[in-house]
Amino acid sequence: MRQAVVATGPHRLLSWMIWAAVALLPVAAQAQAVESDPLVEAREARYWLSRIHEAASQRSFLGTFVVSAGGSMASARIAHYSDGPNQFERIEPLDGRRRQVLRHNDLVTSLWPQQRLAVIETRQSMSQFPALLSAEAGRIVERYRVRPLGEDRVAGHEAHVLLLSPRDGYRFGYRLWAEKSSGLLLRAEVLDEREAVLESSAFSDLIIGVKPRPDLVLKAMKGLEGWRVERPALEPTDLQAEGWGVRDLPPGFQPVSTVRRSMAPAQVSSSAVVLQSIYSDGLTHVSIFIEPFVPALHKREASSAMGATQTMTRRQGDWWLTVIGDVPVVTLRGFALGLERRR
Repeated sequence: MRQAVVATGPHRLLSWMIWAAVALLPVAAQAQAVESDPLVEAREARYWLSRIHEAASQRSFLGTFVVSAGGSMASARIAHYSDGPNQFERIEPLDGRRRQVLRHNDLVTSLWPQQRLAVIETRQSMSQFPALLSAEAGRIVERYRVRPLGEDRVAGHEAHVLLLSPRDGYRFGYRLWAEKSSGLLLRAEVLDEREAVLESSAFSDLIIGVKPRPDLVLKAMKGLEGWRVERPALEPTDLQAEGWGVRDLPPGFQPVSTVRRSMAPAQVSSSAVVLQSIYSDGLTHVSIFIEPFVPALHKREASSAMGATQTMTRRQGDWWLTVIGDVPVVTLRGFALGLERRR
């Protein structure tokens, strides 16, 4: 799978919240779970999940976000502006090669100053977290037990803490810190079956309620004179129309979208088109990439993990499959083995 195609994973530096900080002591050591009636807890959980989702699009903020996963750490400066129905973002990773990601709603421009390269594409908000909380909170509660853990502080802000424990072995657990006044997600941890932290992300500094400056984002998106501009094609489709199907989906996952991705010229090997299909349980998602098998490019089948992100590759006849998601390997295997060619 060409690296340029794999833009999903905590990700993540290209998703608006970029994934974060060194795992700290579990919040359970700082705040005890509040004992209450289960119906009251479920109602409170739905309330906070809805607030987290709404705050991701309705709040303007500026901060530094840090991600720790698999022994690696990355950080980025993020400015998010909400201006009525429109959203604007500027993400500047603080590690590695200089680059900048600008977003106006679904239009994303990635800039590499050293190469004077600009890549412009349309991305669905489904690939962003906490925009992943797109399903009704009730659907999430069907697959996760949600329990309030009390209150805590993150980057100087008072936060309400939730523990989301999976009801089966097909998904990871989460601890979420939501700012009390706005609902903005301040910190998130992905947990394995023993509630050990696989990946941690958090703001190290944050200002909520900054004045929206969409002009700063739009000016940079439009000022591309002298830049080499690439526009990878993205064509909506569906697996059935492409001759594919998935049988026996892992429980709780539903199809979200399928697209044909045409690679930018500089990224083309023997095939210029990759099929990507996304599935979600309302909280996390799995991406399936399908491309023609090329012996010189696709050496061997493999599985790997980086923090919470699992990746599996396998050959199926004349095709090469790559399955990626923040889910246990059993879930990826279910997708990989359930994908079948139907014509």
